[in-house]
Amino acid sequence: MQPDRRIARRENVRRRYSVAVGFLAVALVFGASDAWAKKKKAAPKPSFFKTVEVRSSNLKPFKKWRSAMGRYYKDVKKNGKKQVRCNSKRLNICDYGDWAKFINSLKGKGRFAQLKAVNSRMNQAKYTSDKTNWGRKDYWATPAEFMSRFGDCEDYAIVKYLSLRMLGFKEDQLRVVAVKDLNLKVGHAILMVILRDKKKRKRYFVLDNQIKQVVEAHKIRHYQPVFSINKRNWWRHLPRTASG
Repeated sequence: MQPDRRIARRENVRRRYSVAVGFLAVALVFGASDAWAKKKKAAPKPSFFKTVEVRSSNLKPFKKWRSAMGRYYKDVKKNGKKQVRCNSKRLNICDYGDWAKFINSLKGKGRFAQLKAVNSRMNQAKYTSDKTNWGRKDYWATPAEFMSRFGDCEDYAIVKYLSLRMLGFKEDQLRVVAVKDLNLKVGHAILMVILRDKKKRKRYFVLDNQIKQVVEAHKIRHYQPVFSINKRNWWRHLPRTASG
């Protein structure tokens, strides 16, 4: 590896480390909460990435997630019809109108085809750290902010999550997942999509800005989930062996 590539790799790890800190801080807050203590009494259920999960509907400590969702709905109401010039042809989705056109072009296609199209299109955006964009260690962006300035891992996951909601995916089929990348020893975020096959068995599909293709979760072995979240609930993940 050339020196400049080593420097770039270290910089990428440094940026993503700040995401890990934010994810783990939230997990610790919940781990100490009364709500979590009560939820621990419930039997954990099998989940993806060889974990078990315990669900909670208390989203109050997830301030960045709630802030991003709140700003998004306000922004759609205020600027949903506003046209914005693209600063980059890389993503070529500049405003909510462009986004809606892209979503409409996918309606009528099969669910897996929609997953692939959303993942591929949003992954065209350039990875940009929160420090570069916002001067902060951790900032969760709205789709409009992502369109104009791109973002980091959780921003890709959020825009994919909302894109699939626009396509009619149900809330219980989608989760933004905070994971530990066991190879790079840093935090990361992905979108998990839960579908059922013809025999009604759950299949977990990963939409990841680091992976070009949509793949099933069982094919990925270097991610350890910390928590997952959608608009209604969040889930704490534990290794199956730790559940007893």
